Amino acid sequence: MALLQEWRDKAYSETANKGDLQRLWTDYFQKERDIYAELLKNPDEVVKGTVKDLADKFGVDLMYMVGFLDGINDSLKEQNPIEEMDENTEVNLGFDKELLYKNMINAGADWLYNLPEWETIFDEEKRKELYKEEKSSHTFSRKEDKVYPNDPCPCGSGKKYKKCHGRNAQ
Repeated sequence: MALLQEWRDKAYSETANKGDLQRLWTDYFQKERDIYAELLKNPDEVVKGTVKDLADKFGVDLMYMVGFLDGINDSLKEQNPIEEMDENTEVNLGFDKELLYKNMINAGADWLYNLPEWETIFDEEKRKELYKEEKSSHTFSRKEDKVYPNDPCPCGSGKKYKKCHGRNAQ
């Protein structure tokens, strides 16, 4: 079984004890935070190595590193082959800073996008701008108002909707 599938089966298990899952995620989020804090100290350095080497480097369990690689993959300049990786697969953590910041916002991971290390990468104004950009990129336009039978037909004919296009809808 590929490592990624093994991680997902464990982390998103439908049959696992809820308390065990909560403890797993609490522990994972703390370790994830520590890895990001370390990476953000030198954001232009591309950290590379095997999955196992990186797990050892950051002092985390192999499965946590797989979960981390799954989470950061969409923010990388060059994505890793996460679907088929094993512990000896060479991976890189060369991330796009703005994309990573926005993806953290999109994930609702305030414990990550509020890391103090971001302050040396982007000033407060830039962080606010990226935050607004990310939040506004997911706003949905309001559904068009419902047209009632006695309203003017939206086609512009001047007839009531029920006597024009509304007739076909019945």
